[in-house]
Amino acid sequence: MKITVLPKLLVVLLLLGAFSCKEKSAKNETDQNTAQSLPDTTHSGIAKADFERMVDDKPVSLYVLRNKNGIEATFTNYGQHLVSLLVPDKNGKMEDVVLGAATLEGYEKPSGKYFGSVIGRYGNRIANGQFTLDGTTYELAKNNGKNHLHGGLKGFESVVWDVDSIAPNYIRFHRISPDMEEGYPGNLDVTVDYTLSDTNELKINYLATTDKKTPVNLTNHSFFNLKGAGNGTIDDHIVQINADRFNAVDEGLIPTGELMPVVNTPFDFRTPKTLGQDIGADFPQLKIGNGYDHNFILNSGPKNEDGLVFAAKVIEPKSGRVMEVFTSEPGVQVYTGNFLDGTTLGKKGKPYVFRGSICLETQHFPDSPNQNAFPSTILAPGLEYKSTTVYKFSTQE
Repeated sequence: MKITVLPKLLVVLLLLGAFSCKEKSAKNETDQNTAQSLPDTTHSGIAKADFERMVDDKPVSLYVLRNKNGIEATFTNYGQHLVSLLVPDKNGKMEDVVLGAATLEGYEKPSGKYFGSVIGRYGNRIANGQFTLDGTTYELAKNNGKNHLHGGLKGFESVVWDVDSIAPNYIRFHRISPDMEEGYPGNLDVTVDYTLSDTNELKINYLATTDKKTPVNLTNHSFFNLKGAGNGTIDDHIVQINADRFNAVDEGLIPTGELMPVVNTPFDFRTPKTLGQDIGADFPQLKIGNGYDHNFILNSGPKNEDGLVFAAKVIEPKSGRVMEVFTSEPGVQVYTGNFLDGTTLGKKGKPYVFRGSICLETQHFPDSPNQNAFPSTILAPGLEYKSTTVYKFSTQE
């Protein structure tokens, strides 16, 4: 019998290869175990069982992210709703600071469809439910009077997303929005990931590609109350917005095209002030929105260490909770819960009252497909839509 003696170098390479395969196998097993070991219950009291059901023949569930500081965020893959977000006050007391529902059924109702959800294909309004692109006019649902709002009758907030990846502080959602869904052209391949960092930042990354030209304007529609969801109004929240101008709107909340200076108006938040200070002022734009429901045009600086522009800061003085918003987007829609009226009961059975929350929806401008002077929202084949927003939480005395 002939025995072949392998060269020493070949032996070493084979051993390294075996070790590498074993290491990759162990890592994959670890990733799977990590995903499987994510908690089934939440510190906020949301039960995973209340979200486990088939919708449109796809499984829906609840997913829990946590960081080392005890901050907890829960999501459902139905509409990517941020169901709860526990953050501490200046004494370390945790409170859920986003409005929402305690069950999946709550998000399927018209009253709950936008709480904490992803919005698409187009966040905000498109005038008369139509736009023209390369000579073709596309008709969209008119689900906000005569206008189109937040992607239509069944936008991204009302569909089931695939969970591509998950870890204790990270989750990635994905789906392909088919050609002509809600009237929009092109197959849009969308990925959204959320990271809850140990520096108490909830970071959202959006990525999309298309095979036909189409408008894209994605955002997150979380309703914040830093006193806690359902704990009264946000009139006493101190707000700063990094904007010298805002989009003036008509009676349908469609931009007129005028970029109105904030100076000497109730819309001047360049210096921090309470939301309630001027919200009741006798000012036409406030009367149209019954409060603030406008896109603020962000200044180009300052920026954080990742190059994201500072958009806004919110302080709740009693709890000491602070939220800062940074984004790659040119605008932020500020909405002060003007359509809430106390009839919607949220988590723990608390009513969501008039002006009981503030939304800070980072975005391109409303009705951009019909307004050539605005930054374009048209995505073409071969290009990537990329957007990043960070909500950073801290406390002060």
